[in-house]
Amino acid sequence: MALVIAFVYALHQDVWLWRSARPLVFGFLPVGLAYHAAYTIGISLLMIVLVRARWPTHLEDASERVGGYGGAKPPGQG
Repeated sequence: MALVIAFVYALHQDVWLWRSARPLVFGFLPVGLAYHAAYTIGISLLMIVLVRARWPTHLEDASERVGGYGGAKPPGQG
């Protein structure tokens, strides 16, 4: 998983698109902006996978044992 994250980080440094706004994607969107839009969608999917695979559920279990908010009152209840 760490290699995937490192690879995605390396993809964010898009030095190959720095010098030109051409070609235009869909006739109006500069290629660098289109790349970052696609990158954002991809990184969002990676974050979904990371949260589902690596979320520390033991912390949630502990908070449920003490009342759901670590012993504090929920927001809006004084």
